[in-house]
Amino acid sequence: MEETVLWKAGADGYHTYRIPSLFVTSKGSVLAFCEGRKTGGGDHGDLDLVMKRSTDGGRTWTAQQIVHEEGGEAKITIGNPCPVQDANTGTIWLPFCRDNKAVLITSSEDDGVTWSTPRDLSSCVVPPNWVWVATGPGIGIQLTHGEHKGRLVIPSDQRANMPDGTQHWSSHMIYSDDAGKTWKNSAPIDTGGNECQVIEREDGSLLVNTRMQGNFEGFRGLATSKDGGETWSAITIDKQLPCPKCQASLIDLGDSQLLFSNPNPGPPINDKPSGRRIDLTVRLSSDDGKTWPAAKLLHAGASAYSSLAELPDGTLLCLYEGGVKKAHETLTLARFDLDWLTQK
Repeated sequence: MEETVLWKAGADGYHTYRIPSLFVTSKGSVLAFCEGRKTGGGDHGDLDLVMKRSTDGGRTWTAQQIVHEEGGEAKITIGNPCPVQDANTGTIWLPFCRDNKAVLITSSEDDGVTWSTPRDLSSCVVPPNWVWVATGPGIGIQLTHGEHKGRLVIPSDQRANMPDGTQHWSSHMIYSDDAGKTWKNSAPIDTGGNECQVIEREDGSLLVNTRMQGNFEGFRGLATSKDGGETWSAITIDKQLPCPKCQASLIDLGDSQLLFSNPNPGPPINDKPSGRRIDLTVRLSSDDGKTWPAAKLLHAGASAYSSLAELPDGTLLCLYEGGVKKAHETLTLARFDLDWLTQK
């Protein structure tokens, strides 16, 4: 296993870098996205969407470039990157959010070198009763099986005002059946889900793995779809996957193998789930997520969000938030293989 720091807090004009997204294009380029936070480490303020690009498997990288920013006095929050590529057209679509109130999307036709002027999807995917919306963060997928083959699917979440006066957290999907021209929302995934990632199983069903809010904090939530992500089962809790209130990453390696990464918070404290964002751990399942027998500590100590990817040669990558005292000290890229992960 080898590691490279891609972003360090305080460098290149930004106070903090957070919310990683790692994507390998069909040509093998590696795109690394994150939020460059000028006004501090908080989730709101003057935040820009920035990226770096590698054409040698993540060993060397271009200089940082801004994908989108709306800075100035307004201190607009831009973030939550969640790219997906259409295998039929080669277009890379990059949804992201403005102030967690609007969903925008940009695209690249040149393997991530340049990006189009973003367009606003909010009229289609942000109903009036939503008070919060986020894409990803992480990556989207394109379906490869069944009647919805070719569909682009973006894992997302929202908080909505309910008729009884309460507010309700749910995960959901944004999807396109026309190569990214138009987008729709799935039904909400009830209940209590938040930031999520989705994979397509060998049988064509979809599996979502989500951060939980409220009564089910402390473990990951799971739900499935048999109609390409339009509707979803109720969430069940997977007690094999402990988790503080934090984002996690999930990717499909093929042959029923899934790779998962998140902070491992340790045992409960005073009979309550630990909320500590520590000890980023990578896990492997060989049965489509039913069990997770292999696990390896990737970063001991303060750690939080992460994003996994696989190179064409099978090398595995994880871009994660980690540090000594705080998780937000660096965004570090780890390179490893399955042998490292499964070694005792």
